[in-house]
Amino acid sequence: MGDTSPLETIIPRILDHFAAKNAAREQALSASRTIIRMSANSIRAVHRGEFEKAEAQLDEARQVRDAAVKALVGHADVYYAGFLHDAQKEYAEARTTLALLSGGAIPTPEELGVEYPAYLNGIAEAVGEMRRMVLDRLRAGQYDGCEEILDGMDDIYSVLVTIDFPDAMTGGLRRTTDQTRGILEKTRGDLTMAMVQREAIRALGEG
Repeated sequence: MGDTSPLETIIPRILDHFAAKNAAREQALSASRTIIRMSANSIRAVHRGEFEKAEAQLDEARQVRDAAVKALVGHADVYYAGFLHDAQKEYAEARTTLALLSGGAIPTPEELGVEYPAYLNGIAEAVGEMRRMVLDRLRAGQYDGCEEILDGMDDIYSVLVTIDFPDAMTGGLRRTTDQTRGILEKTRGDLTMAMVQREAIRALGEG
């Protein structure tokens, strides 16, 4: 009767484990929301030409992400449950948008510290932001750099279309790639039409 039941030591250990896992999960959820918000703010700064502000936002977002990843060490099931996937995707999108629209080179997944599926979906979604920049420039009558942005969009799509693996591995990349193709085609059409109109107006003026 006086023997201690094994459950008296087993259950507290299990409860401690669950408490630690839940704390890591809550931190990951909070970090994910923060990273997504900072990435969105960074993209808005890029479109305003505030590249240093955008860089600062993303540097802070990376610190938040790194802390969350560290908290998830030993909780791989929580890490791979997808809590940080969307955040990493938004971060990759923002970093790619900043790089390509400020004249830099597209970053690698290793430089960003993100998983491959998040990286691929992130650079795909950056194409939409590049379209927005092209349209903003066309509305302002600024044609310089538009073709270079279109070339960057084309480079991304040309790579994505070669990736043919199940969606479970790529994070649903196939659908994102299809959307990227549509964005690219519309942007090419818009840019071509704008340039044709510009030449027509110029010819009329010379006539």
